[in-house]
Amino acid sequence: MPDDAVDAHIRGVRAALAAGWRVLSSGGTALDAVEEAIVIMEDDETFDAGRGSFLNRDGKVQLDALIMDGGTLRAGGVGCVERLRNPVRAARKILSESPHVYFVGEGAERFAAEHGVPLCGNSELVIDREVQRLKEYQAKVTSARAENAGELTLPAPGSEMFAPEISHDTVGAVALDADGNIAASTSTGGTLNKAPGRLGDSSLIGCGCYADNQSAAVSTTGWGEPIMKLVLAKWTADRAASGGAPALAAEEAMTHLKNRVNGHGGIIVLNARGEFGIAHNTPRMAWAAQTVQREDAGVKFPSP
Repeated sequence: MPDDAVDAHIRGVRAALAAGWRVLSSGGTALDAVEEAIVIMEDDETFDAGRGSFLNRDGKVQLDALIMDGGTLRAGGVGCVERLRNPVRAARKILSESPHVYFVGEGAERFAAEHGVPLCGNSELVIDREVQRLKEYQAKVTSARAENAGELTLPAPGSEMFAPEISHDTVGAVALDADGNIAASTSTGGTLNKAPGRLGDSSLIGCGCYADNQSAAVSTTGWGEPIMKLVLAKWTADRAASGGAPALAAEEAMTHLKNRVNGHGGIIVLNARGEFGIAHNTPRMAWAAQTVQREDAGVKFPSP
């Protein structure tokens, strides 16, 4: 998160928080709340979700999203979609109106269109900032290869930037409603310069997103491959189910991610008692939270 983007991130998460809280305060479900919060962030070009996402190697936006209901364990996910402005809307339709859990690519777009979710052109999701970012990165890779020909230290063609200082900006939300049900959702454009068709952790149950009333609702952000290897969202929920407070489970997850697979990222965790935790091992992460008692938001820094 560059210094000049911090305020935009805080405004973005506050707007998402307000949208989700409006649903909850009017008696709506946790599932509806996380969906509306995610839509706000997908529509905000600050984040790597929806319009304004990182571009893949071919200069296209490819999006992934998942939403999960902790009360029923029903879930809906989409992967590698290119014509959905709000992939979380399609994911919700899958959860609510399909016997399946997951659709990808053209099949996901077809399902979405058949169920009333409008499609868009991929060019509508691409913004100039990301076109320039991709050009600059690809030029650096080309230059590095030319300077280090024959060495084995260079990224392979189509590789992504996996450094903690590079913003990933995947968005997530967790919520608890008045009926005691929790829900989680995660949405992303993936990593910069990713190979076309690459799927990250965000839309995979138990990896980038998970929700179970008996444990916790979890959403992660960061470098997807290490998170997938650890099935980190489910790992964290299991920690919470075994008696660990969400705050402790979140911190343990980030330590486990770093120590086991040298991964970096962030996580939000919420249980059905309303206890929550926020942690990350990156330089900083924007967050916002609201309960009946208080609202708070800001940029969280890692624990010492």
